[in-house]
Amino acid sequence: MKKDVVVLNCGSSSVKFAIIDATSGEAQMTGLAESLGNQDASVTVKYKGEKQKIALSENAMHAEALEEISRIIAKTGVEPVAVGHRVVHGGEKFKQAVQIDESVEQAIQECAAMAPLHNPANLTGILTAKTAYPSLPHVAVFDTAFFQSMPQHAYLYALPRALYRDHAIRRYGFHGTSHKYILDTTASELNKSVDETTIISAHLGNGCSVTAVVKGKAVDTSLGFTPLEGLVMGTRCGDIDPSLPTVLQQKLGKNAEEINKLLNTESGLLGISELSNDCRALEEAAEQGHEGAIIALEIFCYRLAKYIGGYMVATPDLDAIVFTGGIGENSSLIREKTLGYFSHLGVKLDADKNLDKRFGAQGEITAADSPIACWVIPTNEEWVIAQQAAQFA
Repeated sequence: MKKDVVVLNCGSSSVKFAIIDATSGEAQMTGLAESLGNQDASVTVKYKGEKQKIALSENAMHAEALEEISRIIAKTGVEPVAVGHRVVHGGEKFKQAVQIDESVEQAIQECAAMAPLHNPANLTGILTAKTAYPSLPHVAVFDTAFFQSMPQHAYLYALPRALYRDHAIRRYGFHGTSHKYILDTTASELNKSVDETTIISAHLGNGCSVTAVVKGKAVDTSLGFTPLEGLVMGTRCGDIDPSLPTVLQQKLGKNAEEINKLLNTESGLLGISELSNDCRALEEAAEQGHEGAIIALEIFCYRLAKYIGGYMVATPDLDAIVFTGGIGENSSLIREKTLGYFSHLGVKLDADKNLDKRFGAQGEITAADSPIACWVIPTNEEWVIAQQAAQFA
């Protein structure tokens, strides 16, 4: 039986939306409202193979965009059973998806200080969508919820404990819906139950994270208090010496906000290469001998391999290493370079299988006699949100 769910992912100036059948995962409609607050605000929608772009009024914001989205959905005749909202930060309060009421809205607001670019926009989308769909259950699915199973030794920083008690300073993790989908799909592929499955999953896109999962529970992850910690990313620096922001303030004469912008939007692959944050562009440039592109890719893969290797400490009886996300799913070069660091452990990449896994292809990429299996599994975060939201219909 079909259970169509409206899935919303609200950013500060955009709304990504879809109609997902929670039973099959089929996306009947996908779309994006973008440039909200600007002169060229618009909604682009893809339905039954046809793409349409609709201009919004000048400086239109979330309310107008969601009103237009609800009109578009109404014209299809689809009758959704719920609305699922991606919410980036749920702190320690939420360990699973919840139906949204005033107390949940208040909690999302309270977590805004830990995700200032995301939670306020998520909340705006929730309040506006509740007006557009007043009779449907609205469900919050938190990026952080999947990681609430992590033990203290994994999530506490080596800081005065009072900072955790009084200010909730700890590692939270993000990309939880993606890692959850990868866990469930890997378990199915291996014919194991989720609570018997142990994996290391690498979500690699413009934002990147690695998660260690033991018997169905997250035990460690690379993203921390914010989505800046961990791996090299498209424009984010990942791990650095904690004293560097202070040093940079002194040397560059920048304030804290400007340094934060540098670390989040001017670093990573973009900063190292001085060319692009797009892995595809860097691979093409590296082939032509671009020095910045070459070293950016080397650093990316080395740091990724170090995290995967480190998480082997936390994953006895490892079933698989799994790559996902735009880079993880499509870059055979990144997978080859990363797994090359594990040749001394006997990991054997099957070159043909690795090259075949692109553009939605799913499957194992290691040889049959490799002691550690490695997979590519395309992620589907919207389906996870739809499944969890449908439970409240």
